Amino acid sequence: MKKILILLLVVACWACTSTKNDTQKAEVATMDQLAERYVKTLLRLGQYDSDIVDAYYGPEEWKPTAAPATDSLPADEFLKEFRTIREQLQAQNTESLPEDEKRRLAMFQKQVTAAITKVEMMQGKKLPFDEEAQLLYDAKPPHYELTYFDSLLNAIDKELPGKGSIAERWSTYKNRFVIPKEKLDTVFQAAIAEARKRTKAHYKLPANENFRIEYVTDKPWSGYNYFKGNGYSLIQINTDFPINIERAIDLACHEGYPGHHVFNALLEQHLVNEKGWKEFSIYPLFSPQSLIAEGSANYGIEVAFPANERLAFEKRILFPLAGLNPAEADRYYAILALIGKLNFAGNEAARLYLDGKISRDEAAEYLVKYNFYEKDKALQRTRFMDRYRSYVINYNLGQELVRKYIEAKGGTDNNPQKRWKAFEELLSNPYTASMLQ
Repeated sequence: MKKILILLLVVACWACTSTKNDTQKAEVATMDQLAERYVKTLLRLGQYDSDIVDAYYGPEEWKPTAAPATDSLPADEFLKEFRTIREQLQAQNTESLPEDEKRRLAMFQKQVTAAITKVEMMQGKKLPFDEEAQLLYDAKPPHYELTYFDSLLNAIDKELPGKGSIAERWSTYKNRFVIPKEKLDTVFQAAIAEARKRTKAHYKLPANENFRIEYVTDKPWSGYNYFKGNGYSLIQINTDFPINIERAIDLACHEGYPGHHVFNALLEQHLVNEKGWKEFSIYPLFSPQSLIAEGSANYGIEVAFPANERLAFEKRILFPLAGLNPAEADRYYAILALIGKLNFAGNEAARLYLDGKISRDEAAEYLVKYNFYEKDKALQRTRFMDRYRSYVINYNLGQELVRKYIEAKGGTDNNPQKRWKAFEELLSNPYTASMLQ
């Protein structure tokens, strides 16, 4: 009798496991089908706004084969499809899914919500800055009083040499650290080579990963990474304005290693190629993925170049290549650190401007006063706000959230090895802002 009971229990367990596995396979298959619909719909939407799709490295046959029948956006058609996809994702039975697929589902839903929001905005819907940021990037922007920034200005005022306003003195002082245009490529190539070497010492990147650098003009940004798929990126550097020495490492890391290039290469390698999650074969710019992308790209600078190591490398290698005197480097970077604390002032300017509470000129003046922009560069920044709107939160808020997450995992200054490891895990898996908190 015992043997019969044991046999019945084994059969029952097997049947239960088999049913669970079948349910799990069905749920995953549904997600895979929805992923294909989502990618194809985003690619079609991208025909109406070139900023929609930042990168695509999925099947070639999924791309639209013809131009849209009309220049007028068929918003209702796109909204119906994205809402249907979201409803079917919300109907998924998460109990049967393994943890990685649950995380995939959570991320997928937020990405689709962002797509719906973007179509509504293209249709003419106006959202307050904070609500827009929440729906597009899954993040609630912090608010700062002007008194906070004013107190920082007082500290900077004491450190800057010369006479005149803080902005004038900073402008004069920082001009001593501009990279001559004819030496820009030499300096940048050295910076990105070192960033790549440091990253590859910790990460096993795809064997064929590579990049190309171009220098461009007339852009609303300072640098951009166009990930082309198969581990390859085109990195563009905007030379409209003088580029200071610190920007070499900043851009090398942010656009390249371990920033955007590495982030996209790892997602392609682990999520698209290995797991077959095709929704990650497309990177929609106005989505929660951007907060992680920009935040990790900014935080990656200090992962690759901790403060003391960075300064030593720049004084030894980059300053001489640029023909600059490194004697003032320590003081310069100390002032830069203070100015960096003013970073969120730009978000406040964007919020006030985009919510219609201040004019373009007033927003530019805000940037001149609190971020020490030259007036023409401040106006260029308002062009960025016009085009990308609440996207501005992704750089500083994203960096702050990524840093806190990595440090909570033990990746502190005192444990750089653990920091590299935790950072790689973040870059290789689905995350949104709310998952970091």
